[in-house]
Amino acid sequence: MVEVDEKIIKETTKCNWGMECLGNENHVCQIAKIVDCVNGKVHFVNCDENNCKYKLGFGDSKICICPVKIEIFNKHKKQIPS
Repeated sequence: MVEVDEKIIKETTKCNWGMECLGNENHVCQIAKIVDCVNGKVHFVNCDENNCKYKLGFGDSKICICPVKIEIFNKHKKQIPS
């Protein structure tokens, strides 16, 4: 499990799953991967989850605005670990 700053966790107020991704390798957020990132701010994701409040449509693509997922990616340049 990668450590995420408590401040970032507190900012993640819309998570439907209580950040279960941090401890469950089979979680939907484990499957969704950041496939491209622009300037550490825009994170394109291959996510088909319709109930995620942190996924936004962007043309034919989807972007992720989840503070936890973004922090892990930006800090460690990798996906949420399994």
